[in-house]
Amino acid sequence: MSTFFLGIYALWFISELVMNLSLRAGATDKQGADRSSLVLIWATLAIAITGGILLSSWAGLRITGTGWIAYAGLGLIIAGMVFRLLAVASLGRLFTVNVTIRRDHALKTDGFYKYIRHPAYAGSLLSFLGFGLSLNNWGSLAVVVIPTAMAFLYRIRTEEQVLTATFGEAYIAYRRKTRALIPFIL
Repeated sequence: MSTFFLGIYALWFISELVMNLSLRAGATDKQGADRSSLVLIWATLAIAITGGILLSSWAGLRITGTGWIAYAGLGLIIAGMVFRLLAVASLGRLFTVNVTIRRDHALKTDGFYKYIRHPAYAGSLLSFLGFGLSLNNWGSLAVVVIPTAMAFLYRIRTEEQVLTATFGEAYIAYRRKTRALIPFIL
């Protein structure tokens, strides 16, 4: 694995670590709504990334014999990072890594949120798809993407229950007209 690849991976990891450490729910935020989804995501990611890297050395499962797929994967990691960071910035002070409701919390339905309900998660999932592809191995792709998607889907269900309980009919109406992760599709 080249220094370039390791640099992109490190930048991605550091950006997520900084967000995880600096954007947590505060003492005045609603507590206990997360249902351990943040812990589940980090544990799943640790296992999936480790498994993906270990499987990547198995040449029998290569996606392609050339390196273009690995570079396409890096491109998706970067695109996912940028999309996630823009979504986080768009939500501003309302964004936390824990599922919570902040004081004076308002339902955001403009910008990215006009088209999808969870753009930060969509960005993360795009990055994990890119990571799986960057390993150029079908097994690695499956081991990284499937468990990660399942953990994020649990997180989305958890968050949507809290948002529905908080915003009621306004959130239900918003759910009816927007997709969760991919505009017009999913």
